[in-house]
Amino acid sequence: MLEILKSGGWLMWPILICSVIAMAIIAERFWALRKKKIIPKHLVAQIYQLRKKKQLDMNAVQALKENSHLGRVLASGLMSMHYSREIMKESIEETGRAVVHDMEKYLNTLGTIAQIAPLLGLLGTVVGMIKVFTVITTHGVGNPGVLAGGISEALITTAAGLSVAIPALIAARHFRRHIDELVIDMEQEAIKLVEVIHGQRDSSVVEKQ
Repeated sequence: MLEILKSGGWLMWPILICSVIAMAIIAERFWALRKKKIIPKHLVAQIYQLRKKKQLDMNAVQALKENSHLGRVLASGLMSMHYSREIMKESIEETGRAVVHDMEKYLNTLGTIAQIAPLLGLLGTVVGMIKVFTVITTHGVGNPGVLAGGISEALITTAAGLSVAIPALIAARHFRRHIDELVIDMEQEAIKLVEVIHGQRDSSVVEKQ
């Protein structure tokens, strides 16, 4: 591994740094965006039971807010549940935008790595070829061994850049798709809560879900 880094030249180091950052982000986002952590099951039913037992006080709402991303969204709605349906929905939507922003944390960095890693590899290719032509100009083409260093540097950096960029791009797109699905699920749960609070949905149906 160390020999490959040395053969690739100094541009292998920024590519290596990009790979470490990308792996750290991918691991962190896989852990942070687990569906059961973002959207706990039966949360609306639990809220309804608390309200039914007259236990839905500020402490319960605060605990709900700190429980999960969905809990944070629903808590903002509960803070406005004594107002109209429209105001309650506005509170939920405002908090929802902040929650989505939190879920998308680090994804711009991951996308940037997916874009710059192949460019770094391409730059390494250009640097390697410059070295090859410099050697040709100085020593001619009589000694292939002298040319091998520049050609090797060019190929290694290109391969390294692509090896970092491809997984980073796949992961970034996967996470964005996953977040879109989570947002749709959270919207459905929020609508369910609004309708239950304002008596537009049968509470017995919620209790069974």
